[in-house]
Amino acid sequence: MRGRRAQEWRRNTGLRAPGLPAIPSRNSHCAPTGSTGNVIAALVSFFIPGLGQLIQGRVLAALGFFILSGVLWFFLLGWIGHILATIDAAVWKPKS
Repeated sequence: MRGRRAQEWRRNTGLRAPGLPAIPSRNSHCAPTGSTGNVIAALVSFFIPGLGQLIQGRVLAALGFFILSGVLWFFLLGWIGHILATIDAAVWKPKS
């Protein structure tokens, strides 16, 4: 393939072509996932909301998730608090 059609194909497939700027990958700004600390924090936060945040050193977030889950259990929605605390502990990234 030559010409304009070939350049469009290379651009759409991510292959490099002379004269075209490199396009950064879609997730290059994200932190790597699956760090051991975040996985452990997410696991314990699933069973006791806020404990994962406490392990990460975030006392106010831990207290907030613990209280939120306790209040939600009065309405039989406490599992939402568990899931939110787990997700928060899993995706948290310390400020550098």
